[in-house]
Amino acid sequence: MYTLKKSLGQHFLKDENICKKIIASLPENAVQILEVGPGGGALTKYLLQLPKIDFKAVELDEEKVGFLLNSYPQLNGKIVTRDFLEMEKPFENEFTVVGNFPYNISTQIIFKILDWKESVPCMIGMFQKEVAQRIVSKEGNKIYGILSVLVQTFYKVEYLFEVSEKCFNPPPKVKSAVIKLTPIAEKVNIKSEAKLKQLVKAAFNQRRKTLRNAVRDLFTVEVLKKEIFNKRAEQLCVQDFALLTFEMKEA
Repeated sequence: MYTLKKSLGQHFLKDENICKKIIASLPENAVQILEVGPGGGALTKYLLQLPKIDFKAVELDEEKVGFLLNSYPQLNGKIVTRDFLEMEKPFENEFTVVGNFPYNISTQIIFKILDWKESVPCMIGMFQKEVAQRIVSKEGNKIYGILSVLVQTFYKVEYLFEVSEKCFNPPPKVKSAVIKLTPIAEKVNIKSEAKLKQLVKAAFNQRRKTLRNAVRDLFTVEVLKKEIFNKRAEQLCVQDFALLTFEMKEA
């Protein structure tokens, strides 16, 4: 067997029905799949059964790698033993990312997927419920923030279902939820990703202030006179932020 390591945020999925629901959520046209953090192989065993799939898994914990290779010999040559946050893209062509993500790095995993967005048309992941809700949140909500805007600029987000603590070993102290990212129907036009990140971070880092006060260094005095700057960050939709990137000062 194997040991569970708190330092790696390991809470392994054990509920077969939840595993099957995640697998059923995968796109029918998926050809290449990367599983992040297979752990004890709860999802892996189902992913390996999918026909005509080029499958890889990334697992940092060498003990789990040994367990997986012993349990599923067909994984030989398909496991990348390193930190997902530091790995190179595992496929040349588009691939789907799936996993019961370690909660201690789940936000960083999302940012990594955003870096790879041109290659990742679909992600299905298990997150701490609060993080999942932040990602799918819309404007006007107190939990709407940096993560919400940056993800929704590039992906359609679906909140698929919630998962009880009892479905894991050991049970986490938080509730969980599965979300799905797929490409948005109509691309959001932005000046640049760098400007969007700069604007969104400045706006939400002082979210209690009006936009005018929070982002004043990024715009000219003339632009700041516009009515939209009377609002607070959480009142702006993704499209509002996108349009504002075109009015920002040049660096």
